Amino acid sequence: MSIATTATGAHILVYTYPASGHIIPLLDLTHRLLRRGHTVTVVVLPTNHPLLQPLLSLHPSSLHPLVLPAPERPTPSWKSRIAKDQARRDLHYPLLLNWFHSHLSPPIAIISDFFLGWTHHLAKQLGLPRVVFSPSGASGLSVLFSLWRDLPKNEDPADMNFQVLFPRIPNSPVYPWWQLPHRYKNSKEGDPDWEFNKNNMLDNFASWGLVINSFTELERVYLEHLRTELGHDRVWSVGPLLPLEDDVIGSSNRGGSSSIPCEQVMTWLDSRPDSSVVYVCFGSRTTLNTKQMEVLVSALDQSGVQFIFCVRGLDDRHVGLDDDLGVIPDGFEDHVEGRGLVIKGWAPQVAILRHRAVGLFLTHCGWNSVLEGIIAGVVMLTWPMGAEQFANAKLLVDELGVGIRVGENVENIPESSELARLLVESVSATRLERVRVKGLSDASLGAIKGGSSDKDLDEFVERLTR
Repeated sequence: MSIATTATGAHILVYTYPASGHIIPLLDLTHRLLRRGHTVTVVVLPTNHPLLQPLLSLHPSSLHPLVLPAPERPTPSWKSRIAKDQARRDLHYPLLLNWFHSHLSPPIAIISDFFLGWTHHLAKQLGLPRVVFSPSGASGLSVLFSLWRDLPKNEDPADMNFQVLFPRIPNSPVYPWWQLPHRYKNSKEGDPDWEFNKNNMLDNFASWGLVINSFTELERVYLEHLRTELGHDRVWSVGPLLPLEDDVIGSSNRGGSSSIPCEQVMTWLDSRPDSSVVYVCFGSRTTLNTKQMEVLVSALDQSGVQFIFCVRGLDDRHVGLDDDLGVIPDGFEDHVEGRGLVIKGWAPQVAILRHRAVGLFLTHCGWNSVLEGIIAGVVMLTWPMGAEQFANAKLLVDELGVGIRVGENVENIPESSELARLLVESVSATRLERVRVKGLSDASLGAIKGGSSDKDLDEFVERLTR
């Protein structure tokens, strides 16, 4: 098999994990590789192929989709995602192996999401470097790596407040058991799902390199920690992986459909004063329960603030019949007409946050949302719901000083009157958090405009092609 760079630069295989919070930043990385003159083959499922269309129109000759079939869907449950991950591996591994062997000028490396740790073995069989892509930040990834390496145990599963210490990670974070990721705490050692997850993470340790959607000025100590833990310097921070200013409106539909067109949302914001609007969104996967929704709606009503509230649409892929689902009360949208805007489905979040009228972001602290808030320079109210979001909230509030703690999943739901007070106070332009986040915003833009992230990306590709 001939392994060489193409006439338009290196040929790289990018393998996406089929969840919007994972696929979108990896496509943004793909865009930056393409703009540097490289050729990229992107592995996607048929349902995700439309997300490639904007890039295909910009790079028709150097971007090549490799559409692989999705495995049959297992029975819905929280474990179904892990079952699908394993079924996808079993289906795609031989297909990719055959594709590589039959390609006249195959890729020189594989970049794949950290949930696809098994691709390390595919790359090893092909004699290629496999690069881990982390859509999470270095601080959250440090906790995740430490979990699966050290395997802390809670001898009393009923004690959800059992304290888990991470003394080797900078700032020695401590988390109660209930804040650990579901994939770790909800099954036991020896269980096939648990073992699959563990092996995936250990395969990430063994891979050739690591690319992180972060930037040095934001997470320097955690990036250095990861280099120490991995035992090599092949760790590159290339973020924030977001559309640049001239791409924002055009990329507004890059995650799904919305109940309100982006242009209409922008027009609504245009008529509002600077930094006066609160944007509320809990990501593409989180569904609020009844109590959380009641508190939030009541706080928005009591506060009198102007707001945009994005409510994720319900669908049978994520929701069971017995789930406690919070819904917007009848009449609420009419009641707040003129002061509040409710978006159902996918919100043009990047465009909303970068609008001059938005000054506050109530967020679940998913890493994409964290970076979008930072680059937009808005203060964040933190209400993490799961995964590494608790680590992200800790970073924003306790270390960077650009966030204000509001709640934590269902375990710490704020009183509606207290949340209303925080909404009113946090819109204030005099808050110290606002000054700090503006400084971080400048640093994030500098990183991707010739600064640390651009240099890391150039060095990464140079090391790959060496």
